[in-house]
Amino acid sequence: MIKSLPLFVVTAIFSFVACNSSNEKNNTEQRTTFFDKAGMDSSIKPGDNFFLYANGGWIKANKIPEDQSGWGSFYTLYEENLKKLKGILEEASAKNAAKGTAEQKVGDFYVSGMDTVAIEKKGYDPIKPLLAKIDAVKDYKELMNLIAESYPEGDGDLLGFYVGADDKNSSKNIAVFTQTGLTLPEKEYYTRPSSAAERKKMVEYAEKLFTLTGTDSIAAKRMAEEILGLETLIAKSHRSPVELRDPQTNYNKMSVAQLEKLAPNVGFTNAFKKMKISPDSVNVGQPGYFAGLSTLLASQPIESWKSKIKFDLISGSSSLLSKAFRDASFEFNKTFSGQKVQSERWKTMVSNTDEGLKDLASQLFVQKYFPAEAKKRMDELVNNLQVSFQKHINNLDWMSDSTKQRALGKLNTIMKKIGYPDKWKNFDDVEISKADYFANNVSIARHSYKEMIEKVGKPVDKTEWGMTPFTVNAYYNPSFNEIVFPAGILQFPFFDMNADDAINYGGIGMVIGHEITHGFDDQGRQYDADGNLKEWWTKDDATKFNAKSGDVVSQYNSYTILDSMRINGSLTLGENLADFGGLAIAYDAFKMTAQGKDTIKIDGFTPDQRFFFGYAQVWRIMNREETMKVRVTTDSHSPEMFRVNGPLSNFEPFYAAFGVNEGNKMYRPKAKRAKVW
Repeated sequence: MIKSLPLFVVTAIFSFVACNSSNEKNNTEQRTTFFDKAGMDSSIKPGDNFFLYANGGWIKANKIPEDQSGWGSFYTLYEENLKKLKGILEEASAKNAAKGTAEQKVGDFYVSGMDTVAIEKKGYDPIKPLLAKIDAVKDYKELMNLIAESYPEGDGDLLGFYVGADDKNSSKNIAVFTQTGLTLPEKEYYTRPSSAAERKKMVEYAEKLFTLTGTDSIAAKRMAEEILGLETLIAKSHRSPVELRDPQTNYNKMSVAQLEKLAPNVGFTNAFKKMKISPDSVNVGQPGYFAGLSTLLASQPIESWKSKIKFDLISGSSSLLSKAFRDASFEFNKTFSGQKVQSERWKTMVSNTDEGLKDLASQLFVQKYFPAEAKKRMDELVNNLQVSFQKHINNLDWMSDSTKQRALGKLNTIMKKIGYPDKWKNFDDVEISKADYFANNVSIARHSYKEMIEKVGKPVDKTEWGMTPFTVNAYYNPSFNEIVFPAGILQFPFFDMNADDAINYGGIGMVIGHEITHGFDDQGRQYDADGNLKEWWTKDDATKFNAKSGDVVSQYNSYTILDSMRINGSLTLGENLADFGGLAIAYDAFKMTAQGKDTIKIDGFTPDQRFFFGYAQVWRIMNREETMKVRVTTDSHSPEMFRVNGPLSNFEPFYAAFGVNEGNKMYRPKAKRAKVW
């Protein structure tokens, strides 16, 4: 199934792709220790590299499991959640629950995916009809007809499409079209000399998929090379990851007539009918992509386009087909993940059940594992962080009173979503059986598409969530002006009901502060309190903000990873600003607590020191080299070491807590310390 996702909808705290492992035991007993002293490396001075001082011992003692692209805090917590949901799914599947109930659907979906014998027998039969339709296409107009009519079935291609809040009228949904059409991570992979190996792997992957579907080896190689050539041309029209971070540039509302004029060969008017939408206007995120696509449709051989669409179909469906297809997909994707072996099937299916049946699986998860008192405690923490951020705004010496008042208005209207939604979505039109995993996924895809297109032109439902409650992550959504903390992340090491305030404020407190600050980072600050993309700052204040942000860009541009790869300070600016702000407001909120005002040591550390340990512990993560190479060029988050050391090197309370001075490597002269919020 080929899915199109929004490029800029929510800002998550971590770009996390779980590949699943079982090295970590499921620790169900009550925890009594909240910072792992044994994981420290006392041979490193805290002022030289606090990340390694706090986590270096753990890094030396552990290795990344073979079925993982990385390992650490987010991964181990996700592992525990997988085991919990697995128990729920196995119990549901054994119940013989009444047809149509949540238990029946999640249980039977899980069973259907675990039945690899039945999946193997089908081979690639489920996609043969669509492959035949592609073969029958005679020109690009017929191709676009076929693509458009495939969207309601969960397929579709070339038209990055989703429905979301209109950035400049956030109360109304609009159809959004974005750049897509590439297999490699981003445009530079198609021309950069250092990415030649990845291009070769892509050709080999496409060649393998074609041979698995009956194409002879000579034709398969030719088709694969044609696809690389075609995608190289498509990549020229793409915006870079940095360019995609500018919400104003990526907002281009236009009528359908204007869209037709922009990309006449796409045939949008006809496509919309087949896609079952009738918008009066659309937001075209990257007009250059669609203008380029229109030109390429008419100028490139139809056989090349057919090869491209067939490849996308097979690759997008590979996880639902027989083992040979899954293996081929894994071999290609490990080029970018570094993962050594595939995940155990049950873990893949637990994850797929959560992703596919969302609220049905999540409501069973939170009923069993998310107590009401945890939600109440999180409410208190979020409120305390808001109070802290309010003080920071009031104390700014660079912002005018008029902008401050509007900033406070935005801060105080942030919607807080904690744990799980107040209302669950239904999946009544989804048919799930134990016998057909592919058909189950098609039913889910149809449901998801229908649910999405029914929103076009309709009022926005701000009760909706962008992540499932099972997810180990958190996010800020500028169009809703909301911060969201799924139940999945509200566990140790981020949060524990029994932990001291220093650990909780350093962990989940920083996460909360991070997401609040996203409302005021270089992207989020461009949205007003109602979630509209609108200038609400004075020109002078915006100039001062940009100057301060420029200091953060410069700092991160100076960091290197893997010996010679430089961090892109412009790409990571929003997340770095959120880390800076999150740390500062979490610390100040902590200082309002009884422990924050005290000096009593725990495990030999002062309250302030434990706060910083709690902060560093959250980012205790190791990454494979292959993963890090992709992240440096595509991920808006800095590598974890710099998410710790970068903000701390600018933070005076850290200097005081650990006696950091000019002789330490993290030391920055006061005049050069970056501070925005």
